[in-house]
Amino acid sequence: MEWITRLASFDTTSRISNLELIDCVADELRRVGVEPLILGNEDAAQVRKANLFATFPACDGRTDGGIVLSGHTDVVPVDGQDWDSDPFTAQQRGGRLYGRGTADMKGYLGVILSRLERISQATLTEPLHLAFSYDEEVGLLGAERMIGQFAGHGIRPASCIVGEPSGMRVVRGHKSINLFVARFRGVAAHSSLTPQGVNAIHYAGRFIEFYRQLTHHWRENGPFDDAYPVPFTTGGVNLISGGIAGNTVPDACEVEFEFRALGTVDTAPVVAQIREFLFDVLEPEMKAEQAAAGVELIVKAQGPGLEVDDDAGIVRLAQDCGGLPSDEKVTYGTEAGLFHRAGIETVVCGPGEIAVAHAANEYVDLEQIEACESFVDSLIERLERGTA
Repeated sequence: MEWITRLASFDTTSRISNLELIDCVADELRRVGVEPLILGNEDAAQVRKANLFATFPACDGRTDGGIVLSGHTDVVPVDGQDWDSDPFTAQQRGGRLYGRGTADMKGYLGVILSRLERISQATLTEPLHLAFSYDEEVGLLGAERMIGQFAGHGIRPASCIVGEPSGMRVVRGHKSINLFVARFRGVAAHSSLTPQGVNAIHYAGRFIEFYRQLTHHWRENGPFDDAYPVPFTTGGVNLISGGIAGNTVPDACEVEFEFRALGTVDTAPVVAQIREFLFDVLEPEMKAEQAAAGVELIVKAQGPGLEVDDDAGIVRLAQDCGGLPSDEKVTYGTEAGLFHRAGIETVVCGPGEIAVAHAANEYVDLEQIEACESFVDSLIERLERGTA
């Protein structure tokens, strides 16, 4: 509880720095004899955020293979939310711990940090790694960068447990997340002289209808997987902006849209279909009206889905450590898909429920924290016995 309370006190909302938290964790790792690898954000001249990776070697000195315990350090904003207490001061009430990030996912990180002394003294038959990332909430940015740097640092874990709030259920499948912005560049004109302009909103509207029909096709025709609460790939236009006045042909319109595909769905053909409509259908028509008009497609975030066999070693291990067996797959995305794509067998299993993760009065049940403590303790014991 001391560590969770401490972590929750750091405001690590994604728009600001996480370095104070990373420094705190790094100091604790050094105290138990482990020097962490601190991997800063892309702008080396102005490091505002960092990933942290640390390895507790096997008793024979090996650092290859082993298991990663992974979690993100950032949290979503509290702006506009009606909290009953200070969101960055963890408080116990009625068998729950309230505070931003207590479920997502500083509860999990706090349990791990409370076991560092135990891990450092254990006779591990396999290495145990820690991977704490930044900017998961805004597009899995930190983990993607960190995993991409593994090879350069000689890091080769075999498996991974991502502690997103799953009610301590062992989750072996989740959807991919794919977030884009389509920018339509028209030509402004007085609304009484429409032939002299190109209406960006009109073309954006045509794309929106195309996309609605595409998502409707997924809903009606699949593919389907009933292990998900929503058993098909979903998508939608969630944000739109454009125009400056009621008497002006708009020269700009932005459409933000996303889709979340089943873990088995290859997203590349979906993106190709979207690009084909934008650049082979709409843009030539826009340029036929005015050469200056056009379209731009921006990728804001893409994270792969997760699909792990039910008999995979990491699934069995997580269950043997006390994770609850489950055939359920989840609709939200996590960093697990990135680890799995890199050849690191991965599941999701952590304390708390995703339903309260981003809400006001976010909380984690104390029973869930206790279950996570037992889970990590069991994992350490199995690594000592060579049964992990």
